[in-house]
Amino acid sequence: MTEPAVPALSIIIPVLNESECLQASLRALQPLRQQGCEVIVVDGGSRDDSVAIAQAWADVTLPSPAGRALQMNAGAKVAQGDYLLFLHADTQLPAALSLTQLLHSQPSWGFFKLRLNSRKSLLPMVQALMNLRSSLTAVATGDQAIFVRRQVFIAQGGYPAIPLMEDVALCKQLRRLARPLVVADPVLSSSRRWLQHGVLKTIMLMWLLRLGYFLKVSPQRLHSLYYG
Repeated sequence: MTEPAVPALSIIIPVLNESECLQASLRALQPLRQQGCEVIVVDGGSRDDSVAIAQAWADVTLPSPAGRALQMNAGAKVAQGDYLLFLHADTQLPAALSLTQLLHSQPSWGFFKLRLNSRKSLLPMVQALMNLRSSLTAVATGDQAIFVRRQVFIAQGGYPAIPLMEDVALCKQLRRLARPLVVADPVLSSSRRWLQHGVLKTIMLMWLLRLGYFLKVSPQRLHSLYYG
């Protein structure tokens, strides 16, 4: 009997009550599944239809304690791909992306430039500054679909088990090993939090959180500020 091929890429999506956007996001990944990509959805205790949607559109659906770091680490443990790509439920990869295009240079890790799905208010400036900052510092946000060779991720111990800034912490670990591959073709990310809470207010909050993290304020305290 022929052994099933090992996927080149496993896409890991942490979800918690994301039924409004999850089906569209998973549907957009079907061309990559046809190329041999594995899609894993890790549910943190949703009370909506997220699990049912995931079971219909993903290769693997599994439960986990809530928290993006915990959920992404749980997905990584069962992933089979040579590379892991961590994708938010409200973010879509470039429509024309191919595995060959993404992985041909065999990067240790990388992330995508970002495009927000709204042009309202100051969001074009926010988008430009986020892309500039991440390119200069080699530190991405989770919205930028961080990807990493699985063995490198395992060697680094995965995401730190903290409730916020896990993406920043991982990038700072990975950039000590190698510069990231920054994919110019952007992911499309939801602007819902920016619009819901106000762009200027959210900008100030994000800078406050980053300053707090730099000053070693506990991630638990930062989490309460972010979601409070």
